[in-house]
Amino acid sequence: MKAAVIEEAGGPEKLEIRDVAVPKVKEGWSLIRVIGRGINHSEIFTRKGLSPSVQFPRILGIECVGVVAETSDAQELPVGTKVISIMGEMGRAFDGSYAEYVLLPNEQIYPFESDLPWEVIAAIPETFYTAFGSMKNLKIDAGDQILVRGGTSGVGVAFLKLVKAEYPDAMVVGTTRDEAKRGQLLAAGFDEVLVEKDGILQSDRTFRKALELIGPATLKDTSRHIEEGGIVCSTGQLGGKWYMDDDFDPIMDLPRNGYLTSFYSGNVSKERIQEMMDYVARYHVDAAPEKVFRLEEIREAHEYLEGSRSFGKVVVMSE
Repeated sequence: MKAAVIEEAGGPEKLEIRDVAVPKVKEGWSLIRVIGRGINHSEIFTRKGLSPSVQFPRILGIECVGVVAETSDAQELPVGTKVISIMGEMGRAFDGSYAEYVLLPNEQIYPFESDLPWEVIAAIPETFYTAFGSMKNLKIDAGDQILVRGGTSGVGVAFLKLVKAEYPDAMVVGTTRDEAKRGQLLAAGFDEVLVEKDGILQSDRTFRKALELIGPATLKDTSRHIEEGGIVCSTGQLGGKWYMDDDFDPIMDLPRNGYLTSFYSGNVSKERIQEMMDYVARYHVDAAPEKVFRLEEIREAHEYLEGSRSFGKVVVMSE
């Protein structure tokens, strides 16, 4: 099979398309023919050597969509079943989805039903699932004013589309570090755009809810913009920072009488995945990816995602 193998940390050029053996099925694992996969910032971090637990060589890729090719559980995962897989240790402790086939633990494979095109389905798992779980934890209401910190990211755009599909009158404001992306954010459907400089929003606006995608790097500043009783959902770590500084005081820095929650795609279940797929269909959510590459173009996909031109979700298709 074709696979993108990385032997050592570095830039996109370290990803090499090679012919490698198709993994053999073993007890408790099944083989998935990968039709598509989203590309994520966490995979860029790993490629750069910023994931200490990951050893090279490795086939990266923390998510995929496809069909069961060989199975060790014919009852739950019969051959030909449409499936989604996200997170676990795929692409980290064992080889991931940057290949035509991937061998996965059965408990990490989630059957689903959908008539959407594969390119759209490929854009949904990691990004839309993360956005969907965050939206549920934020307990969105029709009249909410919502801040999306990191609005140009794939999850930020997915969250916007999910919210607006059910609550078209909700006010959703996106942030960016790049003033030049204001037009893209407005075109995507954000009601307003706020610019941040050095991790500080250049505004005194306040909001009822906030989706924090930059993470610990800006959580303290985001909390300053939340009304009393509001909710912050810390979901992403796009700021490249994993932990809060010692000067973060939850008592003083979180919104008064407010709430801090979180979500990540490792909090996954078959039922919630199908709920998300049904939601996308019911509300006619535009889940199409912003950019589509082929597996042979995996380097270009990485270059695009970490470049200044990136916007929204990037997928790489096998066929």
